[in-house]
Amino acid sequence: MKNIICDIDGVLMHDNTAVPGADGFIKRVLEQGNPLVLLTNYPSQTARDLHNRLAAGGIDVPEEKFYTSAMATADFLRRQDGTKAYVIGDGALTHELYQIGFTITDINPDFVIIGETRSYNWDMIHKAAYFVANGARFIATNPDFNGPKQSPACGALCAPIERITGQQPFYVGKPSSWIVRSALNHIGAHSENTVIIGDNLRTDILAGFQAGLETILVLSGVSTREDIAKMPFRPNHIFDSVGAIDII
Repeated sequence: MKNIICDIDGVLMHDNTAVPGADGFIKRVLEQGNPLVLLTNYPSQTARDLHNRLAAGGIDVPEEKFYTSAMATADFLRRQDGTKAYVIGDGALTHELYQIGFTITDINPDFVIIGETRSYNWDMIHKAAYFVANGARFIATNPDFNGPKQSPACGALCAPIERITGQQPFYVGKPSSWIVRSALNHIGAHSENTVIIGDNLRTDILAGFQAGLETILVLSGVSTREDIAKMPFRPNHIFDSVGAIDII
């Protein structure tokens, strides 16, 4: 029985509306008993928030099945020296950091951690750049530059700090294989028997490829069939949507 890592946006949901067939796919996977994790680069919602969002769209998934880039960032930081961070991000990210014993501060932080937030300003950029330039380690939840309707995402918030300091952050989220490994650990699974389902060749499928997973591209989100020819790697399987997947 295969372990399943499944992206959310563009695969199961379009904004707050379920992709046709997504509810049936998830119900079938849960009934079969496949180990499942719903993995998202978006760090600004907790597992409970995501559970409620999908439930409102008609997809019932237990809260413990969700795994976010904020959770993976906390998992990464648990393994590092230092417990003080200057954070630019929403409550879901700071919640995960508090859970692992971090102090959120602008006094001599060990890390500068960037997530996603609408309350981004000059003072934040200034402080973050100053701390990074003076030795704080630069961590970001994900490299995405834009979200729905071209809303600025984490990579865009990191850009001015990168330009000021000349330093790039360690990006935890997809396409980094770190988040995939962290998600596998979360469900006690191994890459050899795991499939990742995603709508984006440059994030989901690349992350799966780099982590040694079987990959399924669905054409209900970002990437199109024409995009496949432009990539140096290929997904193992291609389906129009999750509702059409018949190999799990």
